[in-house]
Amino acid sequence: MSGSIPFLREFDYEYGRVDRPVPGLRRIVAPNPSRFTYVGTGTYILGEGRVAVIDPGPADDSHLEALLAALAGETVTHILVTHTHPDHSPLSRRLAELTGATTYAYGPHPHSAPEPGDEEDDHLEFPFPVDEHPDADPDAEATAGEHRQGHDLDFSPDVTVRHGDVITGDGWGVECLHTPGHISNHLCFAWLETNSLFSGDHVMGWSTSVISPPDGHMGDYLRSLELVMARGYSTLYPTHGPPIPDPGPFLEAFLRHRRHREDQILASLGRGHTRIEDIVMELYADVDHRLYRAAGRSVYAHLLGLVSDGRVTASDSPPRQRSQYRLAT
Repeated sequence: MSGSIPFLREFDYEYGRVDRPVPGLRRIVAPNPSRFTYVGTGTYILGEGRVAVIDPGPADDSHLEALLAALAGETVTHILVTHTHPDHSPLSRRLAELTGATTYAYGPHPHSAPEPGDEEDDHLEFPFPVDEHPDADPDAEATAGEHRQGHDLDFSPDVTVRHGDVITGDGWGVECLHTPGHISNHLCFAWLETNSLFSGDHVMGWSTSVISPPDGHMGDYLRSLELVMARGYSTLYPTHGPPIPDPGPFLEAFLRHRRHREDQILASLGRGHTRIEDIVMELYADVDHRLYRAAGRSVYAHLLGLVSDGRVTASDSPPRQRSQYRLAT
């Protein structure tokens, strides 16, 4: 099913270069390529003269220098942060100190996220060695379950915003859309002067989004995806990779992809599989075993959504990776 998503991976960029996707918008890509960030974090500058910076990115000196050079002679009044992963929020502190700008976000990093080294991977028991695959294809569902991204625990916004809040500046405005799933404090920002959306990591053109429990939640993600679809935006500006024109068919493909996996998990439960390991070995029989831990995270995220919807029950409350799962009766 992943092959049916029309991924967009052609992206014209140079690190530190100022690109102008459309009038009133600039983008600078940070030099932090990885299996999570694609070629790097795309920081947006919204407006002219008195501007907002969206997702300043990682704490990288060269990226800060490129941003400051692009902003020479201008005033940064707002710093908007989609969420608190380390490729999005850390540079906001230094940028705010240097410019006096106010930071806006849904909130600090959620307490429900596991501390480094405290993940539950060791509770998955496969009958063969399972290691992380360093070169996994980013469109594989298993890769979408990979979760070792880290957390920006030091970030706390000056202004906490919620769904539906509107932030206005000099000649620009955005509406805040709370879009949990990738992480519970994820926001998208709808650009009010255009029919477009800064989609952060909620929707990206180059890959599916990581949904990693316990804070990542597939049920939340699917509901957030439907929210964005219902708005009918003409363009999405992800933080990683190229803009997504005509996003309707793209979003529909994302939703089909996730619903298909959900149906497969329900069918596997119906055949008597109760443990995540058994579901993974059935659904990912043709996938490299080194991807199975990541696949287990993805299945776990789906099961959390199915439990919250009342379609599946778990032997523990809250559900854990080591829980046994069954179809609700």
